Amino acid sequence: MANRGAMFDLQGKHAVVTGAGSGLGRAFSLALAAFGAHVIAADRNEPWAKETAELVAKDGGQASPLAVDVTDDASVSAMAERLRAGARRVDVLVNNAGIATAPARTHEMPVEDWDRLMAVNLRGVFLTTRALLPLMLGGPASIINIASIVGMVGYYPGFPSAGANYAASKAGVVGFTRQLAAEYARDGIRANAIAPGWHEGTRLGAERRAVSSPETIARFDGAIFARTPMGRKGTTDELEGLIVYLASDAARFVTGQVFGHDGGWLGT
Repeated sequence: MANRGAMFDLQGKHAVVTGAGSGLGRAFSLALAAFGAHVIAADRNEPWAKETAELVAKDGGQASPLAVDVTDDASVSAMAERLRAGARRVDVLVNNAGIATAPARTHEMPVEDWDRLMAVNLRGVFLTTRALLPLMLGGPASIINIASIVGMVGYYPGFPSAGANYAASKAGVVGFTRQLAAEYARDGIRANAIAPGWHEGTRLGAERRAVSSPETIARFDGAIFARTPMGRKGTTDELEGLIVYLASDAARFVTGQVFGHDGGWLGT
């Protein structure tokens, strides 16, 4: 009888997680390391990346911090070259780095906010994937892109809550994921996306919170709770099982899929 417990085993695997210095990226790094992967905790903020690596080590896992700006082709290429020089194959890539600008209706959105967000959320996913694919060819390998429910359905509760730039970038991530799945299936590389709803414990809403009053924040949260069938936001640790599943052999016949993680948002 096959050892079914081993299907989630990531021993000997190298996993690159972008945006690993906080929030979901940190949770993903801890989860993948807990199942045996050596995590490359990549983040533009190097002290945050080091902090994640230290937390992984404290938890008994292995992680190496790495400073990278996913919007910068030279920085991403340098990351890939560093991994190549260390004779490290990439078995798992989690394209998690992303930002959200302060929400505004489309006719009021600064062009600078559109461009700045697209540079991280879509260009960054492309640059990182393009640079690391040569280290994944031949498989088996898994690419996990972080999309969003607002890349799949619109949301406007009567006041700005999710910008069109964010929605468009995450819809682009979904299309990019499905094209990768089609192109690289025969190379042993799977590509899937996770579409989270709203989650506590991330820095994604930092710009919105910085310009919002406590009353505005409470109004925003109330609208989210009312729209979510489970009546609450998720937590970062609730995504850990899904990331491990998609990274592991348990999902070896799964590619080109988008997994909502939203408390029932997309199902209603």
